[in-house]
Amino acid sequence: MYYFISVLAALEVIYMSAIHPRFLASIISGNKTISFIGCFVQLFTAGTCGITESYLLAVMAIDRDLAINWPLRYSAIMTMTFCIGLAVIPWIVGISFMLTESILTAHLDFCGCNEIDHFFCDLSPLQVLVCSDNFIVNVVISLLGVFACGVPFCIIIQAYIRIIITITKIKSSVGKRKAFSTCSSHLIVTSLFYISICAVYINPNGNASKKYISLMFALISPTLNPFIYALRNKDVKEAL
Repeated sequence: MYYFISVLAALEVIYMSAIHPRFLASIISGNKTISFIGCFVQLFTAGTCGITESYLLAVMAIDRDLAINWPLRYSAIMTMTFCIGLAVIPWIVGISFMLTESILTAHLDFCGCNEIDHFFCDLSPLQVLVCSDNFIVNVVISLLGVFACGVPFCIIIQAYIRIIITITKIKSSVGKRKAFSTCSSHLIVTSLFYISICAVYINPNGNASKKYISLMFALISPTLNPFIYALRNKDVKEAL
């Protein structure tokens, strides 16, 4: 569990470093321009971190499922080699998906006023600036989006269904509370992540509301996640 939490913490640092320094520099200096290459580097880095976090949360759900449903076999299953493999897979998926999306988008024709209606280079506001036919690109990106968020979300739901069924079979209230406390932090972080994703990318409202929600998603969620895991952890509380 601590191994995956450390990977999540490193992921959040990279994600915030891809967006916030450039955003703050624009506010302070007033220079709101960004190069074509710099924009797509930012798009690739932020998108990779988002997809990787989605799959990493699914991996952490599987970890909690194994810990609660197979506690006696947990140590034998979750070896260090297996943990490293589970931590690497989300990065491979995130890099592969975003590399494909970034290359396809970068090869489209951008013309007219190249002014991004956002505070960082995101996929949706970039596609608004495209003046060539991007139907096939949109189909590919939509399919990748389903696999990027839909697949890990289904894995998380399935894992928690199994966890809830197991917890309901525990007779003592103390045992139920102890079992649920091991995955409560992950459940809170996952809920924040997917609620923000749905609000940003499924919200039918205008771009103004999406920009504010995106800012909350990019700033508040990564800031809260360490506190959620730290303050709900007994070992951390005792160390403090």
